[in-house]
Amino acid sequence: MEHCELCPRMCGARRTEEAGGGFCRLPETMQIARIAPHLWEEPPISGTHGTGAVFFSGCTLRCIYCQNSEISHKNAGRPFTPAQLAEKLKRLVDLGMESISFITATPFIPKILEALNLYRPPVPLVFNTSGFERVETLRMLEGVMDVYLPDLKHYSPSMSRLCTGVEDYFKKTGPAIREMVRQRGTPVYNEKGIMTSGVLIRHLILPGSTGESMKLLDWVHDELPPGIPVSLMSQYVPCNDVQVPGLKRRITRREYERVQNHMLALDLPGFYQGPTSATKDFIPEFNTDASFV
Repeated sequence: MEHCELCPRMCGARRTEEAGGGFCRLPETMQIARIAPHLWEEPPISGTHGTGAVFFSGCTLRCIYCQNSEISHKNAGRPFTPAQLAEKLKRLVDLGMESISFITATPFIPKILEALNLYRPPVPLVFNTSGFERVETLRMLEGVMDVYLPDLKHYSPSMSRLCTGVEDYFKKTGPAIREMVRQRGTPVYNEKGIMTSGVLIRHLILPGSTGESMKLLDWVHDELPPGIPVSLMSQYVPCNDVQVPGLKRRITRREYERVQNHMLALDLPGFYQGPTSATKDFIPEFNTDASFV
């Protein structure tokens, strides 16, 4: 790939099979840090048996507080060909996964499409993303991904710059989520309650940032069709040796309840992940032999 423009950074990096430049520093060859059942996503994603989670190395955003910094910041992972990924997808289906989740997959979309041409799992395919996406890139996935699971992280340019190094996170993410909704619309569920089509938005409440959270919920309510659910998460734990003073603590119960009450007042559908989820125990093991089915 001579001039990569898959993500909103549009850095035009030269990426070969062996090496990569630009922001993500990733080669064209897929780098994957974990392929295994994952039980801790939202109920319509994980269901009873879990989602088959494919954690790709690298990230186009790299939040300073990322709990998966081993892969997002350090690019830990192993190389996979499309044929090898297709075989692992078959293995996940054989294990009874309710869905397949492609996590931080944007730099490898062309190779993922090759793998899915070799084997299309007979379960919903979920594109799990930071939300920081190009509309043009998302259109490569139209008719391929069944469910979009984007984060909606930051509203103001100042908070976005502090946490991600880019000022235009919301400016890029808003249109990207609208494109996801255009493609898949409001959720459709099967008889087991698994989402077979649609968009589910995640928002992680950050300490000292309840005002940002409420503005983002207002945007979902005002700008998207009724029925798009939000997963409101209180699981923030300081990770990646984050040094920003305001981000060196967990959120308080009062902060969580303030945002939760605002979401209830807006009558937004969705899910609430309470304070008990604020632990590092849910961070999976990456890039070991046990990380791969």
